[in-house]
Amino acid sequence: MMGKEIKSYDCQHIMIPVRDALDVLQGKWKIPIIISLFYESKRFKEIIRDIPGLTDKSLSKDLKELESDKLIDRKVLETFPPSVEYSLTDHGHTLCKVINELKEWGIFHRKEILG
Repeated sequence: MMGKEIKSYDCQHIMIPVRDALDVLQGKWKIPIIISLFYESKRFKEIIRDIPGLTDKSLSKDLKELESDKLIDRKVLETFPPSVEYSLTDHGHTLCKVINELKEWGIFHRKEILG
């Protein structure tokens, strides 16, 4: 009986933080937006150009959510007309390792299923 309790605890111990991470990153565009901002700050239209199929509406929504989750920073530039630049926060940069691991697993998985 005690073994089942430990296994259940271990499962929850792993599942809860993984679910928290997936809640922040879920959706079709969030990870591509983060990847677009890996190396440099970009303006709204530069991000749109980086990601085929991404719409203004989806980008606007996801940028707000990523900013709320402290993964990106929004900076209003004092230009005429005013413009906005987006960049990864230090916290956002912690995802670089995770996304690179996902990329490596994706390569491995593609080889596995294509055979």
